[in-house]
Amino acid sequence: MDFTMIVDTFWVVLAAILVFFMNLGFAAVESGMARSKNAVNILSKNFIVFAVSSLGFLLLGWGLMFGGDNPLVGTQNLFILGKSNPDFYNNTLTSNVPFWGKFFFQLVFCGTAATIVSGAVAERIKYISFIVFSFVLTLVIYPIVGHWIWGGGWLADLGFLDFAGDTVVHSVGGWAALAGAMILGPRYGKYDKDGKPKAIPGHNMSLAVIGLFVLWLGWFGFNPGSTMSFQNPADVVHILVTTNTAAIAAVLTSTVTAWLFIGKPDLGMTINGCLAGLVGITGSCAYVSVASSLIIGAIAGVIVVFAVLLFDKAKIDDPVGATSVHLVCGTFGTICVGLFAEEGVTGMSTVNGLFFGGGLSLLGKEIIGILSVGAFVFASSVLVWFALKKTMGIRVSLQEEIQGLDIGEHGNSAYPDFAIVAPITDSGIGSDGRAASAVYAKAPKPVQVSVSPDDAIPVVNKARPGTKMTKVTIITNQDKFSKLQADLDNIGITGLTVTNILGYGIQKGHTEYYRGLPVKTRLLPKVQVDIVVCKIPVETVVNTVKNALYTGNVGDGKIFIYDVENVIKIRTGEEGYDALQDEE
Repeated sequence: MDFTMIVDTFWVVLAAILVFFMNLGFAAVESGMARSKNAVNILSKNFIVFAVSSLGFLLLGWGLMFGGDNPLVGTQNLFILGKSNPDFYNNTLTSNVPFWGKFFFQLVFCGTAATIVSGAVAERIKYISFIVFSFVLTLVIYPIVGHWIWGGGWLADLGFLDFAGDTVVHSVGGWAALAGAMILGPRYGKYDKDGKPKAIPGHNMSLAVIGLFVLWLGWFGFNPGSTMSFQNPADVVHILVTTNTAAIAAVLTSTVTAWLFIGKPDLGMTINGCLAGLVGITGSCAYVSVASSLIIGAIAGVIVVFAVLLFDKAKIDDPVGATSVHLVCGTFGTICVGLFAEEGVTGMSTVNGLFFGGGLSLLGKEIIGILSVGAFVFASSVLVWFALKKTMGIRVSLQEEIQGLDIGEHGNSAYPDFAIVAPITDSGIGSDGRAASAVYAKAPKPVQVSVSPDDAIPVVNKARPGTKMTKVTIITNQDKFSKLQADLDNIGITGLTVTNILGYGIQKGHTEYYRGLPVKTRLLPKVQVDIVVCKIPVETVVNTVKNALYTGNVGDGKIFIYDVENVIKIRTGEEGYDALQDEE
């Protein structure tokens, strides 16, 4: 083995390891941007997706992608295990790297495409259905597109360019993710009764930022490693710098855009902005100048912010913004090849795009590639998702979704020593196209109580001696809070003190498992609502609470009623009834 082969092999293997490490980045970003009750599920999906991707690509995917020069799909030496001949692939991609080195480098790219889907369908998909879809994606769908572009297929013959995978990896994952998110439907509580999107914050932005930096590091293998050679170090470092430049530009523009249009420099948007810049430069990193990469990244950072908002308004619920980052910016990055490509910036750049005198030729080829890949991947993904929906089902039950997939799907939790805090929404029951009555199927309709002036305690004097004040404490399940809040609003109570607590009554809790051993959990997450009322009759409050919470099942909750001796408003010094006037 000559020195050139040693260097090239070392470089490809090192780059492949960096891309493999991106699995940790995706796991951290996705779990950090999801709720704590789904953390185990997301982490587990990011384990399992690489395993099934590896199996699918090993069994058939590689052969379909690189097995001969048929325009549509590989047809020769399909099975690299058993009796197949790896020597058949000696000149595939490069002759300077042994077969299994090339295989592993392509394998981690395949796994990346499948991982993209995980974030978009998070918090409501069945674990087994995700596994099956990922296997089909990496066994057949991804390899066919890869063959068209990198395996000598018809798009490669046409002159379509995609250096490191804006279309092959990111758009494929993005189209598959979009199909899944649309067919699954939004998470419960994502939209209010008027159809307006509601924020469902991630539980750990620190973890999401750590994941972002892992992904950023991995991209320095993803893009420069696609040279498959270190014989021209100038090309490698050029790609390294265009990759980083696009990322930093997108960080800045996404932050500014969010600041201007949302009102704050939203950290989640900045994270997605950085990823948008990295995705946006992936297809053109070897074909554009550093100055062009700055422009590409800056535009991608703006696009991703509006894409996230647009998908939310379109009721396509993507908890981590995977479709905005990978599909939208992957498509944008592919178009940028046709716009910004500049002959001679690296040894691999041999054609000019529109902005450098190349006319519409390259841009037209890129658009053809975008449309053909999008149509194929979206249609095939829809077929697979629908087949899974009609057979094993793709969405967990509403009860399981509310409780969290960690318990329902895996029987354990990511944070067993901490209370799971339910987000407190503004009001109302979220509507995502699924009947809210499914949660409260046994509950009678809430009683709409109107309060007349006769119900109020008459005003006697400032001290109002003898005026009765009552504290009502309600303890119930967290998922019922929105309905309770809405019904209390209806009777004029808007002042609440809400606390997330742990406790149990006659409930038996649930059993979790850790390394196969049962862990009995009795303490269950609850929400405690405290109200002090004076002019609204206590009986009215109690009846409203009972109507809001009743299902007839264990766990509906309890109401505690206490006499209040006095209330003092610190700001004004007012006491008693006067201190409550703007509190009820």
